[in-house]
Parts: sequence; C-alpha cells; structure tokens
Amino acid sequence: MRKSGSMLRRLGAVAAMVAAGVLLPGGSALAQGKLKVGLMLPYTGTYAALGNAITNGFKLAVAENGGKVAGRDIDYFTVDDESDPAKAPENANKLIKRDQVDVLVGTVHSGVALAMAKVARDNNTLLIIPNAGADDITGPLCAANIFRTSFSNSQPGIAMGKVMAEQKKKTAVTLTWDYAAGKESVGGFKEAFEAGGGKVVKELFLPFPQVEFQSYLTEIAALKPDVVYVFFAGGGAVKFVKDYAAAGLPKTIPLVGPGFLTDGTLEAQGEAAQGLLTTLHYGDGLKNPKNDAFRAAYTKAYKIEPDVYAVQGYDAAQLLIVGMNAVKGDVSKRAEMVKAMEGAKLDSPRGSLALSKGHNPIHDIYLRKVEGKENKVVGVAVKNLTDPPRGCKL
Repeated sequence: MRKSGSMLRRLGAVAAMVAAGVLLPGGSALAQGKLKVGLMLPYTGTYAALGNAITNGFKLAVAENGGKVAGRDIDYFTVDDESDPAKAPENANKLIKRDQVDVLVGTVHSGVALAMAKVARDNNTLLIIPNAGADDITGPLCAANIFRTSFSNSQPGIAMGKVMAEQKKKTAVTLTWDYAAGKESVGGFKEAFEAGGGKVVKELFLPFPQVEFQSYLTEIAALKPDVVYVFFAGGGAVKFVKDYAAAGLPKTIPLVGPGFLTDGTLEAQGEAAQGLLTTLHYGDGLKNPKNDAFRAAYTKAYKIEPDVYAVQGYDAAQLLIVGMNAVKGDVSKRAEMVKAMEGAKLDSPRGSLALSKGHNPIHDIYLRKVEGKENKVVGVAVKNLTDPPRGCKL
C-alpha cells in the first residue's frame, strides 16, 4: 500500500521524537545518553596507588553490571587531585561546571574531600566518597547528595582502642601526620582506649607528608609506653614500619594502627610488618562468597591482588548502581535516587554494608594480623560499628 506524503511526514516526525527521547516514558537511558562520572583521585604522589585501586574497583563493578549503569554507558572524566586541598575547589569545579558530570567520585585525602564536599553541596552535585574518612563529612557537614562507602576516620581507631584496652594495655603513645585523617584516627583510638581504662601519655604529630621519623622514634623509646598507635598510609606507612623495626622497638613496644598501615604496603614493608595488628573493615583472608568472587575477578582483570581501596571503589559503584536502577537511569529524580541509596543493603566484599543517618557505612571492623603477605582476619573487633550522629541534620 502506498503511503501518502503527509503520513510519511508524520511517521518521520514520530521517529525523530522517539530518537530525541520525547516519547520515551520516565526519561529512559536511551534518551539521556551517557552517564558522566567524574573521578577526582590522587594519581601521583604518596597516594597514587590508592587512587588507582579505587578506580580499578569502581570500573570492575561497572564491568560486572554489563559495562553500563541502569542501561546507560559511562563517560569517565578524570582529574589528579595531587592530594592538595588548595587545588581541590578548582579541580572539583572543573568536573562539575566544565565537564558537567552527573556524579563526582573522590577522594583519598580528607582535606581534599572536605573541600570537595563544600563544592558538591554548593552545586547540589551527587558525591560518593570512596575513601577519605573526615568525620565532619557525615557529621555536621552531611548532606542529602553526599555518600561515603569507606569509613569515618575514627572508626578503625575506636576499634583498636577497644582491643588494646581489652588486652590490658595501660599506656599508649599516638603518632600521625598533622591533618584531619590522622587527628580523627588517633582521636578515636584515644576515646575508646581511655574509656576502657588506658591512658594516652603522649600525642605526637608531624607535617604531611613528611617521613623523617627518627626524632619521634627516639621519644617513643624514652617514653616506653605499652603500645604505639599510628596513622600512616601509602609510602609513609612503608617507611614508618621499616624505620620502627630498624630501631628495634617492636621487641618491647607493640606497634598497632588502622588497616591503612599495612594495606597495599605489605610487599614493600617485608619482614618489618610481620605480626602487626591492625583494625579495618576488610581483610585479605575474609571468607564470604562475594569476596571470593571479587578477588578472583579483580586479580584476573588487573593482574594484582585487590586491597581495601579497591573494595571501597567497588562499593562506590555498587551504591551508584542501586540509586540509578531505582530511577531507571534518570538522575533528575534526585529525591527517589537518594532514598534508594540511603536504604541500600550492599553485598560487599567486606560483608554486609548499610548506611547510617549521615550516609556513612555501618559495618564490622575486623582485627587483622600480618602473616606473610596477608592481613589475616583473626576476629571481629566491633560488630556493626556505626558513627554517633554528631551534628548531622539530615
């Protein structure tokens, strides 16, 4: 049957409207095009390995989801934040205003993350934090558009303080870089350790990212505490653990810390790390089906064993997928998306993961011991640890 010119024109118009998404209900993935994800992470400097692991973990979760999020392909926009808080506002604004990303993912350094959170709040941009644990972000600075899939800085410290008090340690010295992450980590340790009957006799700080530790080791040796709790990560953690061992201190003064002390650093630390106790929400030998599958897939994809940073990046993508699926890929439905993310119960390689009122993880904190090249889980330090709602108005 021959169609009239007017009919053909009408069919052409309909086709054009479908192609443009006008007739697709609910703002379908096809109509919206690619999802723009901004990765603002450290790719150079002390925390470069951490930034790469987070990126790998995030992309692995997307790959396992068919390479899409709620049916939408992804365009990645990447910025090296250089772990420099002074550059954070400009870098975040580049991704939000220049690249117009739909979601911002970052970062490692707490000082950078605090600046990112402010920019995200000002622009109402969805921000998922896959590492930086600054307590204030999910406390007084909490916001509906800001989520964290890692931890708060105080959580592993609280767990280790509890463990050391239970082991009847009476005195402790703390040492960290003089920045938010370190202060909050040792603060959590002090709070729990002293609540359990111990006493922190000295709190030591050095400028970030300084790694000249000798004078601090000399002071620790003179103070002779029952235990030393430190917060270091990346290259700084490697050097401190080796320097501590070289000074002969482990023979008389046990060294402990959050898991960042030994995660991703064991091979470089070598014999110096053996026997170290740490607390974290993940461990290499953690046995559950999700972790077994995750480790196998990550190792196959990247030819390297995953660490806690990879897990946190993986869960950042998992959380995004939950929110996006709830709105069928339509990021304009922010309220519905946020509600779905708030109620998410993730099957994480770490175990079960839910979110607190302030959008911070509720999860088990494990006690781990370095054995060979593994942070072997030897127990649960605190079950389902959540942050107290300090200042969050959500």
